[in-house]
Amino acid sequence: MRARLSDIAQQAEVSEATVSRVLNDRPGVAPETRQAVLTALDVLGYERPARLRKRSAGLVGLVVPELENPIFPAFAQVIESTLAQSGFTPVLCTQTPGGVTEDEYVEMLLDRQVSGIVFVSGLHADTAANHDRYRALIARPLPIVMINGFAPNIAAPFVSCDDREATELAVAHLVALGHRRIGLITGPDRFVPVQRRVAGFRAAMSRLAGVAESELDELAELSLFGVEGGEAAAGRLIERDVTGIVCGSDLMALGAIRAARQRGRSVPGELSVVGYDDSPLMAFTDPPLTTMRQPVTAMAVAAVRALVDEINGHAAPHSEYLFRPELVVRGSTAVARPTPTVKRQRPTPSSLAVPA
Repeated sequence: MRARLSDIAQQAEVSEATVSRVLNDRPGVAPETRQAVLTALDVLGYERPARLRKRSAGLVGLVVPELENPIFPAFAQVIESTLAQSGFTPVLCTQTPGGVTEDEYVEMLLDRQVSGIVFVSGLHADTAANHDRYRALIARPLPIVMINGFAPNIAAPFVSCDDREATELAVAHLVALGHRRIGLITGPDRFVPVQRRVAGFRAAMSRLAGVAESELDELAELSLFGVEGGEAAAGRLIERDVTGIVCGSDLMALGAIRAARQRGRSVPGELSVVGYDDSPLMAFTDPPLTTMRQPVTAMAVAAVRALVDEINGHAAPHSEYLFRPELVVRGSTAVARPTPTVKRQRPTPSSLAVPA
């Protein structure tokens, strides 16, 4: 027990006496210190004493589209941790192509009598989807919260990153580096975040780069989200001589870099690439990726707080909370190379001679 106490004390950065008071549930310990000791127990793999175990306030469903894109596990991790701190037990539901659908997961969660559901980039973001499914949940009533994607006909709290501003900031960054021929690649245009990114791109290119409206269509490529979609779309833009590309996700940006290298173009020497998300490991790619960071922690915490308020009968505002993105500059963007100029030779007397 002595060794365990010292390990826990070292992990929590408190005295062994403090650890003992917490483990024996004695008074005189600040709430922050008590939480630090309990966290140290969890980190070190020790089981909490029965008297210190929280009873679950109920189950909460968390529905995410997939886990291959690292931004979704990042959201899931923060949401699950924040729910646990509020006493709720998270139930993670991950969709896969051809697997269980969002509606099927919802039925499973209802069978388990969940207290609420958090949807991350779900069908609520798809303008072609029927939103009656969400209105039916609200009518039960079941508290729900949506992350990334706004639908004004759903009376629920929404939490989103400002996609329009993110694209405008990315374009502004490339323009500041001297780029004028800038392309955009993002997902299908039926999704609300995509529509906002396209709008931001068109506005920024007109205002900052002076590109005519008639030229913008050929600079925007819509494709499937993911590395392969980004690679295909970037290939088409590279053939149109863009010097910079703004991408709708980090994975699409990695596809754009692959497309450039396959065509013998260096990044960022001949092509600058900006991603979106700042998902884990993007600082360690080759080159490290310049990207627009989603404030994942702040967004996830806000979503959970809104849901917990709804569950506790304190209705959260049924509107959209927009969070400001942050430009993270790394190694995939650089100053645009100047367009080579052709020197004209002065005509020589012999070249001016009229042939006989």
